[in-house]
Amino acid sequence: MADRKTAARVCVARIGAAHGLRGEVRLNSFTADPLAVTRYGALQTEDGARAFEIDTCRQGRGFLVVRFKGIADRTAAERLCNLDLYVPRERLPPPEAGEFYHADLIGLRALTADGAEIGTVVAVQNFGAGDLLEIAPSAGGATMMLPFTAAVVPKVDVAAGLMVVVPPAMAADPGG
Repeated sequence: MADRKTAARVCVARIGAAHGLRGEVRLNSFTADPLAVTRYGALQTEDGARAFEIDTCRQGRGFLVVRFKGIADRTAAERLCNLDLYVPRERLPPPEAGEFYHADLIGLRALTADGAEIGTVVAVQNFGAGDLLEIAPSAGGATMMLPFTAAVVPKVDVAAGLMVVVPPAMAADPGG
């Protein structure tokens, strides 16, 4: 998979609940620096059909409080709840060594250290305690969640379209 394409758009934020009465919303930023979302220009829906320009932004407790241009009241803000916002890939800085955009991990093959195929990464989740890789097993069945840590994922090769995975049960059992 050396010709694997990177995502054309990268999800950088999700709009949360309305905040106050004047059109502000809670914005959950997925960038290392939460305020970086203010520097990427208009944020777009996944299909690119709608764009939102940030008019004002301030820090909240664990989120940003944002007002988008053209959103002037609570009712309009409420209609945006749970909308994911993207930017075209070319607007983002290249990731540092050992860093990855979640979008680049989707579709990677997950292999054991000896090359046995485990499955394919279908999502990267974060429920508050760190990133989890959601992997669809090659053999079928329910997806599995694995922590995205150096111990569990010692190697990621985006260009080759694969990652080496040491499932926690295997890492904890030296005999197996």
